[in-house]
Amino acid sequence: MSNQFQLLKQKRFLPFFLTQFLGAFNDNLFKTVLITLVAFHASTLGNLDGATMATLLPGLFILPFFLFSATAGQIADKYEKSRIIRLVKVLEIWIMVFAAAGFYLHQLWLLATALFLMGVHSTLFGPVKYAYLPQQLNTQELVGGNGMVEMGSFVAILLGQVLGAWLAIQPDYALLTSVAVIGIAMIGYVSSRQIPVTPALSAALRIQWNPIIETCRNVKLIWAQQPLWLAIVAISWFWFFGATLLAQFPNMAKLVLHGDESVFILMLTVFSVGVGIGSLLCEKLSRNKAMLGLVMIGGIGLSCFTLDIYWVATHLATASGIQPFDYHQFLSHANHWRLLIDIALIGVFGGFYIVPLYVLIQTLSEPAYRSRVIAANNIMNALFMVVSALFSIALFKLGYSIPQLFLITALVNVLVMGYLCMRQPNYYTTFKAWFRPKDA
Repeated sequence: MSNQFQLLKQKRFLPFFLTQFLGAFNDNLFKTVLITLVAFHASTLGNLDGATMATLLPGLFILPFFLFSATAGQIADKYEKSRIIRLVKVLEIWIMVFAAAGFYLHQLWLLATALFLMGVHSTLFGPVKYAYLPQQLNTQELVGGNGMVEMGSFVAILLGQVLGAWLAIQPDYALLTSVAVIGIAMIGYVSSRQIPVTPALSAALRIQWNPIIETCRNVKLIWAQQPLWLAIVAISWFWFFGATLLAQFPNMAKLVLHGDESVFILMLTVFSVGVGIGSLLCEKLSRNKAMLGLVMIGGIGLSCFTLDIYWVATHLATASGIQPFDYHQFLSHANHWRLLIDIALIGVFGGFYIVPLYVLIQTLSEPAYRSRVIAANNIMNALFMVVSALFSIALFKLGYSIPQLFLITALVNVLVMGYLCMRQPNYYTTFKAWFRPKDA
């Protein structure tokens, strides 16, 4: 552990770490302010259906990953990476100026446009983020470096969500949020200027600007390597699962748990801490061997604790009163503690599930094509997340409740775990190896 923290003292890592941390922080701060306003104060932004809008807005953010990832992957392979990062951070500053106008004018279309543009920003940064580390770190440092970046991302997500939810309930939220998002974007640009030069690995690449053609090429590239393809499918399912649950947290806090914004903040905090803990534990739990078994353990935990949330939330929906209560009152009920433990353990087991899969695609990818493989992964992730939003809306239209949505998602996850084992038996065999005696 000491070696990976030593990276924070080195210029080849620290400026990049801070830049990606601040970007994730700003993304989640802005998104959370907007979603919280829609869920709890929709009337300030017009005549809106809060439940539907809270489901659609995350889909709007991830749509650019589907539309532009193919181009972003080519750019990251073709051009020097520190320059790309600096240009992306300049774009972030202007997007946040645009968002500030939306907050002051109380115009949802301005805020939704800014949210879409922040998705474009993240789409451009994603392939660079995962292709930068293998060029700057040696083989022995790569696992630790990736662990630090993932930890930083989860901390940034937590802080952004908590601060964003808090800012949304302030009387002068427009001013405070505008200052925060523009200031964070500017600090991110300053840190990006210290990132060392990272040469292109495919400088002769001729960019195919047609996203459909390039997307097809990327899909063929990963389809030719079935272990890589299956890992990307497994990652994409995780984002479907996570997006389905997280998109409903604001309305679950309000409509199912009868809580105020502080209950929503508490749920976000518990979940994010859980994911961070699970991710940090992965290196130790992997026991220096194949980690696919950890993926199956994570998947089982996701279903078990989501099913328990269904049971607890269904019970609370009939037993709770109609007056909203804050987090102090929420914590005074024993069943609420059980629900929070479920949320935390979903985060922990989510970390177990996702981290080994990201390590796997980085390991299997050829260096000259790594950014494009990551772009293909982002395309698949975006597709699954868009389908997640449509899936949730469809179930709501059919009359299902939020707890029932959680139940159905947990059951489908069981089928996905079975699919992974059938397609690649190594998932199952390494899972069994976890329960064998050491001398076996």
